[in-house]
Amino acid sequence: MNELRAIDRLDTGPRFTEQDAIRLNRMFRGTETEEWLRAVIEGSLAGDTAVVSSFGAESAVLLHLISQIDPNVPVLFLETGKHFPETLAYRDELTDRLGFRRIDLYPELADLKARDESGLRWSYDPDGCCELRKVRPLAKALEEYDASFTGRKAFQSSTRANLPRFEVDTSDAQGRLKINPLIDWSADDITAYFEKHDLPRHPLVERGFPSIGCMPCTRPVAEGEDARAGRWSGWDKVECGIHRPGEEPFL
Repeated sequence: MNELRAIDRLDTGPRFTEQDAIRLNRMFRGTETEEWLRAVIEGSLAGDTAVVSSFGAESAVLLHLISQIDPNVPVLFLETGKHFPETLAYRDELTDRLGFRRIDLYPELADLKARDESGLRWSYDPDGCCELRKVRPLAKALEEYDASFTGRKAFQSSTRANLPRFEVDTSDAQGRLKINPLIDWSADDITAYFEKHDLPRHPLVERGFPSIGCMPCTRPVAEGEDARAGRWSGWDKVECGIHRPGEEPFL
């Protein structure tokens, strides 16, 4: 147990360094997800943590995993004002069923009035829209936490193929940790978990949406396309800005 508590937060300087991420990845190499996830949460190895969830196509798996360990780990949801109605209904369904503590995050009204009063910024500047409605609200909320859990998986896209379980958020000067519990899960693993625990599916999945974001910037995916091909289709954009494509992994 002493080894599992080997990473201590500092009162000054970054919360975590690249060496901390390397140590965590090595510590739990070959360990089953439920086992190392429980060790991290119950042993407070990552300090104060939160889950960042889009309540998308596969979100129920991570939410179920963590809620079974500690339902008090807060779940942060970015209420952009542009979600599919089905996503909001699914969010409420999972919240009621799994009993976790959800915190809805909203963009600043002053920012929207100054930079997106028409609500159409997504149509000509999707990066700017994501910055206003996702990146800024989440960055502000995460100031209270030392680490966040994400639902990223290697099979989703080429930009996520080599991500580790633990990494330091390169966009954050505070050295916040990102934890990717499902990064090495396959699509079959996800399906099997849904079935084993009888978890409800997002209603848009059966309509051809394997990855679900805001309504104006998400389309169904054709057979053979990348799972995230329907996100920001027609734009040179693969992430909203919360996660940077091509982040160097810490192995």
